[in-house]
Amino acid sequence: MEDSRRFHLHSGQYGTAIAVRVTPRSSQQGVCGIMEDGTIKIRLHAQESAEEVNRALLQYLSEILGVSQSKMEIVAGKHCAEKLVAILDIDANTIQRKITQNLR
Repeated sequence: MEDSRRFHLHSGQYGTAIAVRVTPRSSQQGVCGIMEDGTIKIRLHAQESAEEVNRALLQYLSEILGVSQSKMEIVAGKHCAEKLVAILDIDANTIQRKITQNLR
């Protein structure tokens, strides 16, 4: 695991969990920063409906991480901006690299 990681990943036996703060209704979509507590900030075009935001978040993460949406689940925060996303079959180092590559 890389010591220089600026955000927190929670490795498990079958995958990794990431803390995300979503900003909906953004003109630009993407990873826009890392908060002091390690939460990944992501802007999405999606409107404010919780279902639409959650669907857009999983779709976006699927694209940048190269993991099927069926291997992702929002395990906490389904109805608020701060979410915990569990992702199966991917390790923390791979997520670190791909999130960093997509940081704008």
